Amino acid sequence: MEHLRSDDANVFYEIRGDGPPVVLLHPFPCDHEFWLPVSAALESRYRLIVPDLRGHGDSEIGEGPALMRKHARDIARVLDAAGIGKAAFVGCSIGGYILFEFWRCFRERVTSLVLCDTRPQADTAEARANRLKAAATVLEQGTAPFIESMIPKLMGRTTVATRPDLVDGARAMMRRMSPEDISQVQLGMAERPDSVADLKTISVPTLIVIGEEDVLATVADGELMRQNIPGSHLKVIPKAGHYAPWEQSELTSKILRQFLDEAALR
Repeated sequence: MEHLRSDDANVFYEIRGDGPPVVLLHPFPCDHEFWLPVSAALESRYRLIVPDLRGHGDSEIGEGPALMRKHARDIARVLDAAGIGKAAFVGCSIGGYILFEFWRCFRERVTSLVLCDTRPQADTAEARANRLKAAATVLEQGTAPFIESMIPKLMGRTTVATRPDLVDGARAMMRRMSPEDISQVQLGMAERPDSVADLKTISVPTLIVIGEEDVLATVADGELMRQNIPGSHLKVIPKAGHYAPWEQSELTSKILRQFLDEAALR
């Protein structure tokens, strides 16, 4: 993996394949390996830039909460280091939150967007309180209880019931995060701005992908984005939850490949 210094943190990233650049941003609390099944289907056509987000995988958390503006600057610097001016972007969960911020700050660098299992709304007061509580509890109890509590929220009920291999693979990625990493990333997500008003400004080809069984970013959230992003399309992935690209990688890869191929021709 490559790495660079971005403000107060070392950020690691991988480059795979060759062709038009596509940046893949993984969900919390995973790392770049989340995209391996999808990467295998895309790297024959695209140059994939796959970072470990700040606080995830091998990337450092830096000082204080991992705010969306920090993540967005990290990604811009990864592009600079890779010699990339513009790219297509795919973001899952927190990856989508980062893309909303990236669009606000660096929209001239975006050729197309895929918003996967994410939502534009800021946390409600209750959700924010729950994040702050989780951020404190993980420092006291360690990561194991937090990870186990998140599995049924992050993975669809079908995956949990029928694909223990996928559950174990996700759990292995989650275990690489330290209590401090999880805490500061949670604090950063709690502080993220509301992005609903920004949706109407998105002027590049946009695809929205939501797992049918996602309980954190629901099909209704996907429909909200579709209605507000001009010309966007919504695809629902059956038998998948919040980690749809991991749970149903073959179907997701096919959908992404088709979208990226069509967007590249516009």
